Amino acid sequence: MAKKFKTLRGQLLLDGGSLRGSFFHRTVVLICEHDSKGAFGLVLNRGTERRLEETIDPSVPELVGKQRLYLGGPVQPSALSFVYTHPATEGGSVLPGVSLGHSLETLVDLGRPRDVEPRLRVFAGYAGWSAGQLDDEMKRGAWITHPAKSEWIFDEQPETLWKRLLKEKGWPHVLLGDAPEDLALN
Repeated sequence: MAKKFKTLRGQLLLDGGSLRGSFFHRTVVLICEHDSKGAFGLVLNRGTERRLEETIDPSVPELVGKQRLYLGGPVQPSALSFVYTHPATEGGSVLPGVSLGHSLETLVDLGRPRDVEPRLRVFAGYAGWSAGQLDDEMKRGAWITHPAKSEWIFDEQPETLWKRLLKEKGWPHVLLGDAPEDLALN
């Protein structure tokens, strides 16, 4: 009997300690789409020093232009993706209240003045998996899953997010989070 497919959409993937030397070493990836054809995710904790206004048309609304640009993953580094909350939208394509976007028009619309500013995080590139690839990585223990929350997606200190989430998961994950970057120093 065929095993029923279980989506990881709306989950965070934390490097489980076996991704040293890869782009995904100590990353937190938000899975935005996952079905039997593959998966699409965005790395939440790889910020750059660049602002969006430096990357695209400088005439974008200030709210959009001042956004810090994040490296969403190694696939198509010129591709633009973003996650956002919008007060007019109750649902969300990633999880309740959080949606995924790719169009410049939507991004500009999010920057228009309104009573409540949307929360926004903008990414260059993404993490992508072909059919079955992510499932195989999960079976090998490359990733630790954690339910996503809006507060972590838009976290103000994303550089420490991996370690904090591992600490929240408790033993034995705390040891992984506390391990030195270079194990030879241990």
